[in-house]
Amino acid sequence: MDTLENMKKAIDYIESNLDGEIEYERIAKIALCSQYHFQRMFGFLIGVPLSEYIRRRRLTLAAFDLQNGNEKIIDIALKYGYNSPDSFSRAFMAMHEVTPSKAREKGISLKAYPRVTFTLSIKGVVEMNYRIEQKKSFTVVGIKERFSNIDGLGENVGKMWSETPQETISQIAGLGNGLVGVYSGMYEDNTTDYYIASITEKDGSETMCKLEIPSHTWAIFDITGPMPTAMAEIWGRIFSEWFPTSGYEHAEAPEVEWYSNGDLGSSDYKSEIWIPVIKK
Repeated sequence: MDTLENMKKAIDYIESNLDGEIEYERIAKIALCSQYHFQRMFGFLIGVPLSEYIRRRRLTLAAFDLQNGNEKIIDIALKYGYNSPDSFSRAFMAMHEVTPSKAREKGISLKAYPRVTFTLSIKGVVEMNYRIEQKKSFTVVGIKERFSNIDGLGENVGKMWSETPQETISQIAGLGNGLVGVYSGMYEDNTTDYYIASITEKDGSETMCKLEIPSHTWAIFDITGPMPTAMAEIWGRIFSEWFPTSGYEHAEAPEVEWYSNGDLGSSDYKSEIWIPVIKK
């Protein structure tokens, strides 16, 4: 239950600082995990990136201030992190579909995104098949792109897969035994490298990249079902159901998605998620 309690404390910090500076590193420290892990966990639990949650909450409070107070629009804009009335107005319009000045009028319809809460809910006896396995170090070779963790990592990864030529994917798969997707962790600028790769000792072509993954203990989750739906569901359950009760926590190492050969759309398609873990 510690995971849920730590998430609650992290949300308390966010909510207390919506009208000031919010430090992502500080949030992660409160949650007792890495910044990368917190943002991954938050996105799977809540369904939106952390940055989007903060944006929605600030614009919700800004709407309350506009309707219930006499502060100038520029003061409200600065209060919630916008450097100019124009940038505040664009963001406000995108969410509320009215201008900030219009929002002061009586009877205007506005949107409100409430604070999130975390509770352990009973969702029924739906099994998750996993195993804890120690693996020696291994190397992946393939192509990589760097994505922002703030802008929504999952959407960009999906786009990378769809836009990569099939010829390139087949070439990568031929280097080893099938394909893996690898999230390499987070850099100081809040970005992550994602690899479409193969586990192999070969070098690949000159345009390909290599990543050495050290020996770790892994929680490996078996998945049966069509892509990407089945894998997305298990990702969410790992963070919302497995981590809070498992006695393990996320280790500082890449995450791996393993893909078998076969029809991605089949209800019998097999895949796996490998999460590096350590005992609490």
